[in-house]
Amino acid sequence: MSSFHRQAGTCEIITTAARLAEVADILMQQTEIAVDLEMDSLHHYREKVCLVQVSTRQQSWLIDPLALASLSPLAAPLANPDIVVVMHGSDYDIRSLHRDFGIEVSNLFDTMIAARFLGIAEFGLAALLKARFGIELDKKYQKADWSKRPLSREMCAYAAADTSDLLPLYDQFRAELAAKGRLAWLEEEGRLVCQARVTEKEGPLFLYCKGAGKLRGHSLAILEELLQMRAQQSELLDRPPFKVLSADTLIEIAENRPRSLYDLSLFKGMTPGQLQRHGAAILSAVERGSALPEESLPRFPRNGKKEVTERVKERLKHLKIWRERRCLELGLDPGVLAPNWLLEAVADTEGATEEELDAIPGMREWQKLLFGGDLPRIAAMV
Repeated sequence: MSSFHRQAGTCEIITTAARLAEVADILMQQTEIAVDLEMDSLHHYREKVCLVQVSTRQQSWLIDPLALASLSPLAAPLANPDIVVVMHGSDYDIRSLHRDFGIEVSNLFDTMIAARFLGIAEFGLAALLKARFGIELDKKYQKADWSKRPLSREMCAYAAADTSDLLPLYDQFRAELAAKGRLAWLEEEGRLVCQARVTEKEGPLFLYCKGAGKLRGHSLAILEELLQMRAQQSELLDRPPFKVLSADTLIEIAENRPRSLYDLSLFKGMTPGQLQRHGAAILSAVERGSALPEESLPRFPRNGKKEVTERVKERLKHLKIWRERRCLELGLDPGVLAPNWLLEAVADTEGATEEELDAIPGMREWQKLLFGGDLPRIAAMV
């Protein structure tokens, strides 16, 4: 067991504005802090942040946003550019902090991104803490309903364990990245993740339903009616949509258009309880979608792929051979060094010049510095 690991079950739970302000003052004195969130997306229609875990090198706290009118005291330390905020797999937590509280992070160090930049294949937090410190994380409460109160001692221990050893991990990763000359990569990625925001869904719901792209005409119209019906039921029941009716079941219904409760009962995934609760509403949705006139039928947007020339294909082949060699040299996963979308964009340029690389959306500065000079040479080979 690591000497860094603290018994997190005794962690203080912050439920008053006065105590939160005191903890925020302590955090403002730090040079780095570890942060994690727990949410309730698996249990409720509208997801919310239910717990914020924060650790310094000396102690940890569990901040309860369900008991507090505001988390505004946390805004200053988290947005302070002089304080490194250490998180693991931070993208959605960054989005959620901003969505629920308007809180932004300024100086992020993500230990999952760091692990990937160090070529570590097992980059989950549990695997990293076991490999580095011999710490076994109990993942029993990974899918728990964090909106329930009171929190058990075991749940508190689980939550605090996600931050109580992040700073020693940060120390190791920061030193190793610096030794490899990759710290600037991490810092650039951190700046980009800090800009991540939750965006509201726009347009028909079928755009966000996996498998909807295979449907056409009235089947797609029925699916949209079913998805709208499911969203209303989910909000009414305060349950996530996938726990009301699965997308696979809805797609099958849209394709086969049942006319009776008996027809519905034959569908795989349709339980007697779902049939009783939602059967009539499902059949009404099928009827509405079927009755839409031809000119009102929805269409799934198709991204017309432009013709790929033989020259571009050949260039892409050379780029992948180059990437394989560079990944072996650097000890990196291909998706970290240069994902396929990036190689395809480079292959599609005229000569992979500096100006053309600058115009590729999503290409990082560290990538341009690391291998940008190789790309014109590869482009010129074809």
